[in-house]
Amino acid sequence: MNSALLGEFVGTAVLIFLGNGVVATVLLKGSKGENGGWISITAGWAFAVMMGIFVATKFGSPAAHLNPAVTIAEAVKSGDWSNALGFILAQILGAALGGTLVWLQYLPHWAITEDKGLKLACFSTAPAIRNPFANVLAELLATAIAIIALGSFGSIETGLGPFVVGILVWSVGLSLGGATGYAINPARDLGPRIAHAILPIAGKGTSDWSYAWVPIVGPILGAVLGALVLNAIQ
Repeated sequence: MNSALLGEFVGTAVLIFLGNGVVATVLLKGSKGENGGWISITAGWAFAVMMGIFVATKFGSPAAHLNPAVTIAEAVKSGDWSNALGFILAQILGAALGGTLVWLQYLPHWAITEDKGLKLACFSTAPAIRNPFANVLAELLATAIAIIALGSFGSIETGLGPFVVGILVWSVGLSLGGATGYAINPARDLGPRIAHAILPIAGKGTSDWSYAWVPIVGPILGAVLGALVLNAIQ
């Protein structure tokens, strides 16, 4: 496997294992972190992104996109789409692996958690108020501002890069995440949702495929918008 693809795969798996891991910690019955709240979730995701970047870089992807929205934004900015498909597939597969690891990490907790929606939330996002237009718009705006911010402080290959990206994700989650759970990453939602559909999770419900298109379309549109804004000010 191309080392960059391996880095995207492993880095995204770590991102999802830790990111959805904090969601499971807060939501699943019997967890020592049960009811830890939104601050715990947003902080956990911020640290998860940071660790995912470090791991992706170590495994051969200094770009460390870990997110199809970032990959698409970089392709739109540069006009080079040669790595886009491979990166996106690696990210989705890595995210599915990360979701599977969360299932294994909390194996005894699924059966004692009665709420099927809480179980699904440990894998994929859902809106606070289901309104397709508003939900897509929220994902679009959150992703666009993330892409613009990423493009404003330069390459993440410097030593402080992963820390800054983690703070950015924390900021987006705290400020903008309440509407849809801030997927801002199609792989982050799709890969674990596939894992939820396939895995023998005790007492699980539907994987809510009727909503699954929103955290794909919204972030992609936001990525394109963010990239166009960055190109316009260069």
